[in-house]
Amino acid sequence: QVQLVESGGGLVQAGGSLRLSCAASGSIFRINGMRWYRQAPGKQRELVADITSGGITNYTDSVKGRFTISRDNAKNTVYLQMNNLKPEDTAVYYCNADVLTLVLRRSDYWGQGTQVTVSS
Repeated sequence: QVQLVESGGGLVQAGGSLRLSCAASGSIFRINGMRWYRQAPGKQRELVADITSGGITNYTDSVKGRFTISRDNAKNTVYLQMNNLKPEDTAVYYCNADVLTLVLRRSDYWGQGTQVTVSS
């Protein structure tokens, strides 16, 4: 089976930076897309950033120019570098991976979530 483990969340002041990491492990044959979502209290979960296996990236408008998604395929890890953080970035951040397993099943897997809190 596949596990995604997230790290890097925490409390930061507005204007600060954090770097989130999410490492996938287990019965992985190939990882296609990797993504970061976030969900604030009382809000709908939203897609923050996406990166394909070929390195093509997409961002939600509110984070463009501030966040950067990247991946290290050798480590099965996706990162989210968050700069110039704003209070409205406060949320639980979840990583997601589209995985082809060793038994050739394609499924989405989710991390447990990591809290990011930005104070004003």
